[in-house]
Amino acid sequence: MSMSTPGPERVPSTVKVGKTTGQGKPPASAKKPGSGPAKKAAPGKGKGRKPVAPVKVSGSRSWGPIAVIGLVALIALGIIGFGVFSVVKGSRTWEDKLADIKGVVDYRAQKNPQIDARDHKDGTLTYVTSPPVGGAHNASWQNCSGDVYDAPIANEHAVHSLEHGAVWITYKQGLPADQVATLAKKVQGQDYMLMSPYAGLDKNVSVQVWGYQLKTDDVNDSRIDAFIKDARVNASMEPGAACSSGNTTTGPVTAAGNGSTMTGS
Repeated sequence: MSMSTPGPERVPSTVKVGKTTGQGKPPASAKKPGSGPAKKAAPGKGKGRKPVAPVKVSGSRSWGPIAVIGLVALIALGIIGFGVFSVVKGSRTWEDKLADIKGVVDYRAQKNPQIDARDHKDGTLTYVTSPPVGGAHNASWQNCSGDVYDAPIANEHAVHSLEHGAVWITYKQGLPADQVATLAKKVQGQDYMLMSPYAGLDKNVSVQVWGYQLKTDDVNDSRIDAFIKDARVNASMEPGAACSSGNTTTGPVTAAGNGSTMTGS
């Protein structure tokens, strides 16, 4: 039996391990040449956890939009408040407005028969107040179409004018001419207005309508204008009654007698 000559020694081939060897992943122990020991993972940065982005806190707040909203709200409240105020104010009566004027005396509230009387009587009559604000009176009224008298007029005629809704301005005799002129401007050209001096007046000025009276020493007192505005015509006991075609003379009544006649007109 012949023996074969041994052939050259078989050298096992070398297999290089690539990055994708074994299911496409490098071995866990594989290291890059020259790399040092593996670094420890930093706390809180575990495998598979996403880093948390820091929350930025704004250092200031924009007040512009807030201020605009606040301003709009204030304006809206103001408009609503003014509307309510106007409705309430508009619903108030002229009596309510007169009551708000300091110093105005409401004689209607007294229910005094001598002031409330409206019957016509001739001759000289006696009145509760001075100047009178109501009561029995002469059948003829004093003309009250913006008339300014330079001498005292009869109470009996003037009270009838009050019944028709006129405002009667009286002033103390001897009042300086410039002050008289100031009062006259409030009367001239105004229907349901008349003015005259008054003997024995305790104040420089007394303004009256039927049942109401205001006295003051100042001809420029703003309450005079307020009284006129609120009471003129409104205080009439005979709405629609005229102020024209009345008595235009000054001095006391001339009719004799004191007999009662008709009521009204």
